[in-house]
Amino acid sequence: MGWKTNSIQRKIFSFIIIFSLTLNISASVDESIQKHKKHFSNIAMQIWSNAELGYQETKSSQLLADALKKEGFTIKESVAGIPTAFTAEYGTKGPVIAILGEFDALPGLAQTNSPFKEIINNETGAGHACGHHLFGAASAWAAVSVKEWLEENNIEGRVRFYGTPAEEGGSGKVYMAREGLFEDVGVVLHWHPDDVNSANPKSSNSNKSAKFTFKGISAHAAGAPELGRSALDGVEAMNMMVNMMREHIPQESRIHYVITKGGLAPNVVPDLAEVYYYVRNPQMQMVEELFERVVKTARGAAEGTETSMSYEVMHGNYSLLPNNAIQEVMYSNLEMHGGISYSQAENEYAKTIYKTFVKPSNEIGSQESIQPYRTSHSYGSTDVGDVSWLVPTAGVRTATWVPGTASHSWQAVASGGTSIGIKGAELAAKTIASTAIDIFKDQTLIIKAQSELENRVGQDFEYKALLGDRKPPLDYRKN
Repeated sequence: MGWKTNSIQRKIFSFIIIFSLTLNISASVDESIQKHKKHFSNIAMQIWSNAELGYQETKSSQLLADALKKEGFTIKESVAGIPTAFTAEYGTKGPVIAILGEFDALPGLAQTNSPFKEIINNETGAGHACGHHLFGAASAWAAVSVKEWLEENNIEGRVRFYGTPAEEGGSGKVYMAREGLFEDVGVVLHWHPDDVNSANPKSSNSNKSAKFTFKGISAHAAGAPELGRSALDGVEAMNMMVNMMREHIPQESRIHYVITKGGLAPNVVPDLAEVYYYVRNPQMQMVEELFERVVKTARGAAEGTETSMSYEVMHGNYSLLPNNAIQEVMYSNLEMHGGISYSQAENEYAKTIYKTFVKPSNEIGSQESIQPYRTSHSYGSTDVGDVSWLVPTAGVRTATWVPGTASHSWQAVASGGTSIGIKGAELAAKTIASTAIDIFKDQTLIIKAQSELENRVGQDFEYKALLGDRKPPLDYRKN
């Protein structure tokens, strides 16, 4: 009886110690996050105002690099042949925990932070409809907090921030992965803006994109149409064949396109036309198969319209590979830090913008809770996918937008430019920082996560980027 009592007492005592240590870590992280809140909130809003497109994020990238350099991080600029890509590292010994940060905007979504659609006249015509201004700033914010914890506790470890440009269709991280920039990393942590708070093991679609250019012969469309061969006919014939192909592809696939060049005047037979395609599927092999079928339609269209066709692969991403070993730690920390509460003014803003939503999937108030831990799949794609096949990767999503907001919308731009966005970014910074610290404290988690990754990808896995050996398309967003 005495032995059992002592055993129970020991367990209770151990629980109290662990619980106290967790509270101490949480308090330390909270203190550090609050200390730097104004600075990184200002950086986020500056990046929101810059709204720079992929590979053009000169100001945004420099803001983050300068902030981390000031905090004692060693900066490596223009990595992987990309002027706006960089790494920032603190520490010289011990395992490397990487934190990803994005900062590119989306074209055609310039918007004020008004709860009504109100286009802003900025330099780029772009807007942060995916919240990457918050992504980059909060990740850097977390990296600084981890650095301070390492210093205060005299812990050997390295925290490395990756400034990753052009996630939106540019696959910036793929070029960084292809260059071997993640080879010495233990685990990778990242996050993304959302309208809910979650830290679930999540997969995604892999994808591959290309621009198909058709060239024909110009002529007067009325005076001498027989002398012309329309490049636009080639594009339209291709699109028609792809749309018929949809009936005969796996149902989880996605194919979408936009005509980026179609001619300038109806009375001139266009001698140049271009269409931009995305092909998606959960399996990389199926993406390759579907992409080749799309290429065949382009060749057939060129043959039938007596035009010539060439194509350029623009980007390609692996599917996102979950890792439960570290994802569970991330979820635990998100639960510990809790949801997001709105002030009276924020509630009024939320109610106003909520009226502009079409069939919102979440209600105001849901930002105060955490989504249950469960496996999920996204039909979108991300270049984090490639990283996750090389290094154990875990992510978190926080409510930077009013619940019910659709990503890539003007409403996402608007609320991301308010204190609502900053509150979500703060929660992300706390969660990532706490997770990194937990891993530094228990480095067996790295071994466990790497073992899980090896079991998932298989012993014969050899990384080969879906976009091949092409150079980064640094001008893909110009004009």
